Amino acid sequence: MKQKHITAPITLGERKKLRAGDEVLLSGIIFTARDSAHKRLFDMIKSGKRIPLDLRDTVIYYAGPTPSRPGRAIGSCGPTTSSRMDAFTPELIKLGLAGMIGKGGRSAEVRKAIKRHASVYFLATGGIGALLSTKVRSSKAILFKELGPEAVYKLEVKDFPLIVGIDSKGNDIYDKAGRKKR
Repeated sequence: MKQKHITAPITLGERKKLRAGDEVLLSGIIFTARDSAHKRLFDMIKSGKRIPLDLRDTVIYYAGPTPSRPGRAIGSCGPTTSSRMDAFTPELIKLGLAGMIGKGGRSAEVRKAIKRHASVYFLATGGIGALLSTKVRSSKAILFKELGPEAVYKLEVKDFPLIVGIDSKGNDIYDKAGRKKR
């Protein structure tokens, strides 16, 4: 299978070309956010506040990077378990979130939101955070800096290796693997 090269932010047209199981090399700007950052964003949305991040066509990576070593843009930055963000994800997708990067399956609610809003869920390989860090060209904490590794970081990535886990039509790679839906 040929790898597809895509660039973030990801337009609706580009998202619709991707299929579950596609191998992708992602370049461009993505943002990290884990549990605490998601809770804060969700609470702001539910209280009627405007969140300080424009999510239209953006990609969020479920990762909490370690501090960088001298001469490196970032420390280890492997994916975390995506289902921990499931309670918050549909609200973020409604605001235009184009894609998410993590590992593991997603809830039925998240799959429905992905299909309804033509978003995409990407899988990153767990356990290779040091290797993935070599794909990060720059890194800067931009929101909730007091959360340390769970702050929102803006990353510039080049050829970040991913697999499309759920495509914009709702096709789920885990269905192909015969796993039971939650």
